[in-house]
Amino acid sequence: MKMSFWDAVKNRRTYYSLSKEPIVAAERILEIVSEAVKHAPSAFNSQSARVVVLLGEHHDRLWDIVKAELKKIVPATQFSATEDKINNAFRSGYGSILFFEDMQVIERLQQQFPTYRDAFLTFSNHSAGMLQFIVWTALEQEGLGASLQHYNPVIDDAVKAEWHIPDSWKLLAQMPFGKPVSQPGAKEFQPLAERIKIYK
Repeated sequence: MKMSFWDAVKNRRTYYSLSKEPIVAAERILEIVSEAVKHAPSAFNSQSARVVVLLGEHHDRLWDIVKAELKKIVPATQFSATEDKINNAFRSGYGSILFFEDMQVIERLQQQFPTYRDAFLTFSNHSAGMLQFIVWTALEQEGLGASLQHYNPVIDDAVKAEWHIPDSWKLLAQMPFGKPVSQPGAKEFQPLAERIKIYK
């Protein structure tokens, strides 16, 4: 029996130990991403989100690119630890999802609605975050672990060149996913009374 929406929300965590074992068909991953992109809310129904799904060799290539780009800027004495983290926490997974926003769409909205010009980047970030959360939670429902990474803008040019990404697409985040190998530690919660105010 598949877990409920709220169970998935509660169970969704950052997983740093993943394996390539295919516990969900590639077609199901594409279905999840497609439904999320289609139904995630966006300001003015702009539908500015763009997504690239990388599986198999393409997934491995992404994290090889990350290592190559980081090697240019990380001190040699520290790179071994960086490489180990990328290999064992991200490249070891089954696939990666790249989240973008099409800046042509944002710029068009800024021109059409100048009153909100300065707010459209914030609106864009809101809709991108909701899409990422939908995908992350849906992967949790399938028994997959994931994390959200931000190696942009260090890897932007190399990623665009490798997968022929349009110049107007701005890379926001990378989500490696796969079968969880180990569970994250217990999560601590701040008192809700300090975070929520109710007036009735």
